Amino acid sequence: MKIDHTPDSPVTDEACKQATGKTLKDWFKELDALDALSKGRRETIQYIYAIKADPWWPTTISVEYEKHKGAVKKDGRPEGYSICATKTINAPVDKVYKTWTDPKKFSEMFGDLPKQEVREGGMLTCQAGTKATFTRVRPNKDLRFTWEHAGISAPIQIDVMFQDNKGKTLMNVMPSRVQIRAEADGLRRAWGDALNRLKAMCESS
Repeated sequence: MKIDHTPDSPVTDEACKQATGKTLKDWFKELDALDALSKGRRETIQYIYAIKADPWWPTTISVEYEKHKGAVKKDGRPEGYSICATKTINAPVDKVYKTWTDPKKFSEMFGDLPKQEVREGGMLTCQAGTKATFTRVRPNKDLRFTWEHAGISAPIQIDVMFQDNKGKTLMNVMPSRVQIRAEADGLRRAWGDALNRLKAMCESS
């Protein structure tokens, strides 16, 4: 899977002011006055969203504010970005899961000649530089793996959910602990494209 590290918008004062009417620095001052760190990310995002109803910028401002304040988790890294690529597939969960775990079909979906061993401790690799290790495998329910790809700043976690929705499958691919906005946007686009290919395969056969 090739991932283009290009953000949906530049994370700069100029771009932020153009989109929200305030620079990042202006937002940081406002969030200081709000005591945003003590209120938590969700409340902070909701506060910004009420002023600027665009999900990209409220999340970006909140995450960049946490970095600005030096807020980190137990591993010494900021919480970073959590994103989600979703797709409803008109096929039952068992068929979608079987397609995901079929080597030939997964290769078509993922691209770059991937190899995966779907078991806890198994690896997922591809020619583009992906290296992932499965840490949880629950057939027809979910997958979890730690993930690295070429150019990424730090390992991330990805959860894949297969959920039944009245005979259809609701797919969610959720990367978390992504440290840079450009990486988050690139992952969301790449996984969105992969889910489009998965949908086409499952619905055409």
